[in-house]
Amino acid sequence: MPVTRKDIVDQVLRGRKANLTAEATAYAPANIALCKYWGKRDGELNLPVTSSLSISLGKFGSKARFAIGGNRDSVTLNGRVIDSTQPFAQRLFAFLDLFRPAPGAHFQVNAENTIPTAAGFASSASGFAVVVLALNKLFGWQLDERSLSILARLGSGSASRSIYTGFVEWHAGTSADGMDSYAEPLAETWPELRLGLLVVSGAEKPIGSRAAMKRTVETSPLYAAWPGKVAADLAELKAAIRAKDFERLGRTAESNAMAMHATMIAAWPPVIYWLPESLIEIRRVAALREKGVPVYLTMDAGPNIKLLFLDKDADAVQRTFPTAQIIAPFA
Repeated sequence: MPVTRKDIVDQVLRGRKANLTAEATAYAPANIALCKYWGKRDGELNLPVTSSLSISLGKFGSKARFAIGGNRDSVTLNGRVIDSTQPFAQRLFAFLDLFRPAPGAHFQVNAENTIPTAAGFASSASGFAVVVLALNKLFGWQLDERSLSILARLGSGSASRSIYTGFVEWHAGTSADGMDSYAEPLAETWPELRLGLLVVSGAEKPIGSRAAMKRTVETSPLYAAWPGKVAADLAELKAAIRAKDFERLGRTAESNAMAMHATMIAAWPPVIYWLPESLIEIRRVAALREKGVPVYLTMDAGPNIKLLFLDKDADAVQRTFPTAQIIAPFA
């Protein structure tokens, strides 16, 4: 019998006695992958084809308050009640089914995203990570971070990385049950490193990451080269972080992002997240770099741009990209 998400939840929580509190609040940062996760070896358990490496976004993420009560599940996002028929609510409630203490128990969720939802800014990563962190507090499980990362992965693969801050590596693992597929933080910090968020569009994506990923794996002739690209880039990025070699880090991260999008574009039908404004910003990054300012970019599954640069170049970047929201991940 194939291993299910419920099997993994039961395995992680085995022997844990719930000590229910009235309500619990938690926060999880979004994360931006410098070496991307794109492709699953197991869709049920969200097990990736490759490992990946990310950096967290500080105050940009998800906050949620959880309680049990009422006669049905309810979720409020940024002050707006979400209809239970909406995909966002259905995906959340299906995930919560894995943790219900009794069939008649219902969850009341009040959530706030400080990052655009479903626009390629990794809101699902912080969203499912905060769910697991809040449930851990609500039920008093006292789980370790590795277990929390595994549970978060069941909701969204990249959520495994949003349990932590800083640089985080998600290990692909090889086990069929996925118990060796979890994230853990790197020891290194980089106080001078800066991120710039360029919002090209806050609209919901035309195709969700899950469906786009499946289409890419199944139809893109370029996907066969992707695992090798990731392995090489992951080693480069970790070496760059250890050496504080920014240009090596920026060049590798940008190359990885462009390769992921090229792989998607080669799928059929093509998966194209870029908007005309995305290409304008990509060219502006290249032009600024040609002027001697070391700035690089990365993009997830969406049209928005994330800039990578050092604190010493923040003024030059801000002048060129006045709307960019600058983040100091290690502040």
